[in-house]
Amino acid sequence: MHQIKIFKGIETDILAVETQINEWLQVSNAKVLNIFGNMSPQSCPADGKNTMIAKGAFVPSDILLVVHYEK
Repeated sequence: MHQIKIFKGIETDILAVETQINEWLQVSNAKVLNIFGNMSPQSCPADGKNTMIAKGAFVPSDILLVVHYEK
């Protein structure tokens, strides 16, 4: 039966996301069919004020990885 597992994180924690996925792969014994993902900028707060951008820094991007596997 095909299933998916979704992992998300932020760019500054990419190693933690990678570790989480690798640990899940070992424990789950899943037969991976495909892994795909996306990296996109985080949205600014609703008030329109982003203190990191105002200081000349970039806000870390969101990371989304999807593992398509067979159980």
